[in-house]
Amino acid sequence: MCGIVGIVGRDNVAERLFDGLKRLEYRGYDSAGIATVFDGAIERRRASGKLVNLGKELVAEPLPGDVGIAHTRWATHGGPTTNNAHPHATREVALVHNGIIENFKPLRDELIARGRHFDSETDTEVVAHLVSEKIEAGMSPEDAVREVLPRLHGAFALAILFRQHPDVLIGARLGSPLVVGYGEGETYLGSDALALAPLTQRIAYLEEGDWVVVTREGARIFDRNNNPVERPITISGVTGELVSKGNHRHFMLKEIYEQPIVVAQTLRSYLQRMDDRVTLPIPDFDLGAIRRVTIVACGTSFYAGMVAKYWFEQFARVPVDLDVASEFRYRAPVMEEGGLALFISQSGETADTLAALRHARSEGQRIAVVVNVPTSTMAREADLLLPTHAGPEIGVASTKAFTCQLAVLAALAVNLARAKATLAEGEESEIVRQLAEAPAALNAALAQDGAIEAMAHTIAAARDVLYLGRGTDYPLALEGALKLKEISYIHAEGYAAGEMKHGPIALIDDAVPVIVIASSGPLFDKTVSNMQEVQARGGKVVLISDDEGIAAAGEGCLATIAMPKVHPLIAPLVYAIPVQLLAYHVAVAKGTDVDQPRNLAKSVTVE
Repeated sequence: MCGIVGIVGRDNVAERLFDGLKRLEYRGYDSAGIATVFDGAIERRRASGKLVNLGKELVAEPLPGDVGIAHTRWATHGGPTTNNAHPHATREVALVHNGIIENFKPLRDELIARGRHFDSETDTEVVAHLVSEKIEAGMSPEDAVREVLPRLHGAFALAILFRQHPDVLIGARLGSPLVVGYGEGETYLGSDALALAPLTQRIAYLEEGDWVVVTREGARIFDRNNNPVERPITISGVTGELVSKGNHRHFMLKEIYEQPIVVAQTLRSYLQRMDDRVTLPIPDFDLGAIRRVTIVACGTSFYAGMVAKYWFEQFARVPVDLDVASEFRYRAPVMEEGGLALFISQSGETADTLAALRHARSEGQRIAVVVNVPTSTMAREADLLLPTHAGPEIGVASTKAFTCQLAVLAALAVNLARAKATLAEGEESEIVRQLAEAPAALNAALAQDGAIEAMAHTIAAARDVLYLGRGTDYPLALEGALKLKEISYIHAEGYAAGEMKHGPIALIDDAVPVIVIASSGPLFDKTVSNMQEVQARGGKVVLISDDEGIAAAGEGCLATIAMPKVHPLIAPLVYAIPVQLLAYHVAVAKGTDVDQPRNLAKSVTVE
């Protein structure tokens, strides 16, 4: 997901814009740039690759000006080159853009036919030319943007700078987030509150279709029908300290180690320990009347949804459909009137998931959202908002957001079961006690960090790795494989352990490590049987289990990773730790960019 920072300031802004971009690095990017207005001209500095390259440009050619825009780009149209880096500019305007302009091709052809020249391969540059044409024809910045916005189809957040108006920025959002920040004699634009954290905590979130005129005196906001509107100013609570690595080498490792704390603070919002009950925000609909749940998510959040499917069906006896967000709408799903559609997202801005949410709403579904950003678009469109409390997650590969999602989903499963009267006497109290023990179990799992680091080099040498699990360990196998792929670039696949003999066992040889996740429980013996099938064919097994499981099945393994013995309910939270640490240490051993893996973005705001 690209990042935007804009400042209408009182002195030179380039250094602060650059600092804002550093706070957006976690989103993933492959080029960056800054533009300002100075002495009647637009000045730009751009560079491909990491921000250090842009920093060198700024040292070589400092960028003066007290109004400016900045951008980190994740390539969609056109490769990650300097020419394709934002800001894009004409003589009259410069702009930055998150999202995608779906109708850019006919707009570009139309502009070329009128004699406009393009310097990039991007969809974004057409917007710069459309606005510039209006300005060159004598329109004001406001009128120019007002006329151009309806011509743009797709998803976008825009920040636009004007040569002849060096005290104005104009921003707009449609399907991609944008916030306004209020300072003392200064006003800001940003992709999120984190980008503006050192500048202000006074934030207004633009709503879908809004556009805004930003000056030093403040901001004038208009809705999609160009009517002046007020958007509430909130205190973001986001500070620069929240995004420090502390004593850790990478953000990812810091966030892995934060999990006992953030899971505890998440559970604190949902567990009533005095009477051993689970509570939720009160929805405006009857949970007991829900006859079907549809879970929709992407990536790691999808695997959290897979675990939730087991829980909902086991505890509440409610049938669950599970969909990848990017596929959901396109199979024309049959949705029962009054069903519950549950969307899981770290950012609350993922384009695929947001589009699926709106489709479900149009099909008469009640909307529940599990999200880490309670001010996000998805959160604001939910009937039932279930926030996680993971804090900012900077590493692109999700860790603490995943375990916090699991904690919230477990609470929802229990609450739904109570509403359905499917819990036996005392069962809710027992579940609450088990959930309350999860943070301590996560701490115990972290104690294996050194052992996992010591054996990571044996995995780092592999070209292919398989992960196996049954029941709720199966989504953990998929998640472990995803983590390894994301940050080490080793090909990895997760399988339901019982499916090995239906094809994947053909891949087994002594060069393919097999990670077996086998928490104690009713499926343990079956998983071990599948593990032994692997060993019989020369496979090198790493077994993740508790001491009892390792004693029963660990003989002949390449390595074992001992987890605390826990209730099956909280096993997915606990067993997330070793698969995260294994991926992390393998990536470090290979020397890859752990926090900003190639080709990936933290939140994907295009379909």
